[in-house]
Amino acid sequence: MPSELINLAHLRTFMRVAQYGSATRAGQSLYRAQSAISRSIRTLEATIGAPLFERRASGMLPTRTGQSVLQRAEKVFAELDTSANASSLHESREHTSSCWGTPSYLMNSHRLQLVASLGRHLHMPTVARAFGVSQPAVSSAVKAVETGSGFRLFDRTAMGLKLTVEGEAFILRIRRALNELRLIPADIAALAGKVVGEVNIGALPLTRTSILPESIARLHGAFPEVVIRTDEGSYETLVADLLAGDIDFILGALRPVEKNSGLSCETLMSEEMVVLARKGHPLSDIPNITLAQLANANWILPRSHSPARAMLDNVFVQSQLRSPAPTVETGDLALTRELLLRTDMIAALSAQHWEHERQSGCLVALDLALPATRREIGFTFRADTLPSPAMQCAVNAIREVVNLRMPLANHV
Repeated sequence: MPSELINLAHLRTFMRVAQYGSATRAGQSLYRAQSAISRSIRTLEATIGAPLFERRASGMLPTRTGQSVLQRAEKVFAELDTSANASSLHESREHTSSCWGTPSYLMNSHRLQLVASLGRHLHMPTVARAFGVSQPAVSSAVKAVETGSGFRLFDRTAMGLKLTVEGEAFILRIRRALNELRLIPADIAALAGKVVGEVNIGALPLTRTSILPESIARLHGAFPEVVIRTDEGSYETLVADLLAGDIDFILGALRPVEKNSGLSCETLMSEEMVVLARKGHPLSDIPNITLAQLANANWILPRSHSPARAMLDNVFVQSQLRSPAPTVETGDLALTRELLLRTDMIAALSAQHWEHERQSGCLVALDLALPATRREIGFTFRADTLPSPAMQCAVNAIREVVNLRMPLANHV
């Protein structure tokens, strides 16, 4: 069952006190008694386990912990308030706001978790089981948010639930807000020199067998309480999860990023593809082999329309040769490895990904350079991300590994 999150009403009250530097003035802006404001702050401090304010004659000033919480809280409510503004624009009527300035239907984190989970799974029984509630409770949460927002989040079809266009954009922001909210305890622990929490990495193929394993080992050795999770989905799926805050960054071959995509990239290194074959392959001892000599070979090729396939096709086109026809077309690296070892098929692949096989001598690179296949490898981040301590440590570990052990790579 998902862990309980910090109370959004207490967090909003804390932000208002930080804004005004006074529980009295914060209470006036929220139409609440000063005693209620103070009680809310005390409850939040008890939950967090540290003072959030220094009480001075000049006013209430956030402590170091308070400043950390405030920075993350601002990210949470930026997403929630953007959701509320989008709802208001969708409907001509004005939406009822709570005293906190954010509509009341968005101030219940448990409700938001139910709706966000349903947006991901599109299956009410699955969500109900995950949260230990009844299906009517999930339906009630959805109804409350749909009523508050003024539009349907889901269409009910014969094939099951489907997100509406408005629902997809709305739930994306809710997922981001909840993911920011989950990071507050780890932010606070880091102030005491303790790195905890999770780091979720979108792992593309080029880094899974060399850079990422060593980086994870380095990270675990330094920060054993950090839980590392990897997601090996398609690039498109990983980007969707990155934008929602469900993963922290993507590591692998970089793709072109549009200006308003909400993404940013950091290049770690670049490399060219190599043509690999088994040890003892008839083509392995030919010096200065040409593309023309490989045109009729039995090729294992990436799937059509993939970036790697497009680059390889372009190499042949530039040499005025027809692109090779695939004997096998696959994106499965385990299958590719076994076919290379067991047959006379060849494949154009990442040198980094197959480093261990080349060092052991079971696979060899043919004597052919493919400069037109140079690819940049690095991080893809959400442009406005505020890294968690665990994420920052993971990023640092990966940078260190690239700097220390990439003899085959060209550093950028």
